[in-house]
Amino acid sequence: MSPTLVIGIISLYFLVLMGISWLTTRKSDASTFYTANRQSPWYLVAFGMVGATLSGVTFISVPGEVGNSQFSYFQIVLGYIPGYLVVGLVLLPLYYRLKLITIYTYLKERLGYRSYKVGAFFFLFSRVLQASFRLFLVAGVLQLAIFDAFDVPFWVTVLVAISLIWLYTFRGGIKTIVFTDTLQTLFMLASVVISILLIMSELDLSVADTVNQIQASDFSKTFFWGGSGNNFYKQFFSGMFIVIVMTGLDQDMMQKNLTCRNIKDAQKNMLWFTVVLVVVNLLFLSLGALLYIYAADQGIALPERSDDLYPLLALQHFNIYAGIFFLLGITAAAYSSADSALTSLTTTFCVDFLNIKPGEKENEQKIRLLVHLGFSILIFITIIIFQLISDESVINGVFRAAGYTYGPLLGLFGFGLFTKLQIKDKWVPLVCILSPILSYLLNMNSEEWFGYTFGFEILIVNGLFTFLGLLILSKK
Repeated sequence: MSPTLVIGIISLYFLVLMGISWLTTRKSDASTFYTANRQSPWYLVAFGMVGATLSGVTFISVPGEVGNSQFSYFQIVLGYIPGYLVVGLVLLPLYYRLKLITIYTYLKERLGYRSYKVGAFFFLFSRVLQASFRLFLVAGVLQLAIFDAFDVPFWVTVLVAISLIWLYTFRGGIKTIVFTDTLQTLFMLASVVISILLIMSELDLSVADTVNQIQASDFSKTFFWGGSGNNFYKQFFSGMFIVIVMTGLDQDMMQKNLTCRNIKDAQKNMLWFTVVLVVVNLLFLSLGALLYIYAADQGIALPERSDDLYPLLALQHFNIYAGIFFLLGITAAAYSSADSALTSLTTTFCVDFLNIKPGEKENEQKIRLLVHLGFSILIFITIIIFQLISDESVINGVFRAAGYTYGPLLGLFGFGLFTKLQIKDKWVPLVCILSPILSYLLNMNSEEWFGYTFGFEILIVNGLFTFLGLLILSKK
């Protein structure tokens, strides 16, 4: 696929996003950026959240990982179901009852000022790292596919990528995101479906033959009951708590839910979003099995990194239409999470740290514009630092470290919801710093100390450390 064609496709894609931004901001006011005036159709929010949840990392990694761990990832996906029930039945009613713009305001009312600030800070820190990591991966793909052919430096690629996000989100904010995420989810799913159909055609398989081929392969094993690596119970409960903290306690994901007209619409959104997400993840896993089956049938050598399998086949072995939709899919997957991250970062900083309420300050729009620009620059700098490090293990370590900051949020919200105790608020930042450190030390030494290897469930332990610390701080 020629770089010129790729540039044309990506340019057309962003022109469409700019058009959506223009349409959604024609009658915008102070509340549009933060809450979309609470008028978003629930079905658009539900569909768009699928793309934001999957992200570019999932788009590439889940199909490739099938070669290493079969369908075991689906055990985590099954854990999503009770997790989203908790979000829909426990957290959403709370947020709607309090009429929150940012969910961390709840911590101020329930636990205190410093609990509120530390909760908002941990979100900002984690989301900046995660958004930067995801854009870094996709910018690398775009650099190889397009910009290396024109000798464009990597930093220019990153600058263009972030500038485009800024341009279509700085005015409309979350209202624009609801609509652009819907389009981007559509492109992402179209890419997967077209890839599956192409492989079926190349291998001359019907739908029934495809299902049988996947079931008969070594890739389709789903449930693992032994060991500590991909044990069902371990992964199921990890999936459940990942959803609770990375959706229910995450401003990025909850800000979309809070744009629905009322709590019933928000709960319908969560219900159907869960159903669609489970089906879509099963589709990604099926694609992964088919990619390996196709590569074996065509005698294609597998790349060293499993993450490279889907891009390799889509861009070098599939026909041009599948390649085009792959590029649109990977771009959509990256931008559907990055654009909402930038919006939620701006919202959290403006509301939780600058105490801005929509419509109350004359210079509010100017302040919000500067904050939005500031986070864009911060993400740009973080990506360039990743590129300078040039050590994949270090960068992955930084990304995983960002996940540790969700443990204190789990402990803070859990303590607030399930106890009636008051705490010595001034010591909360110390507890929230110590908990991830203790969790990290435990994770690094658990195999030596206990003969057990932690996975995602270290998040639960992290939240438990925070909860116990808050109990120690509780007042009589």
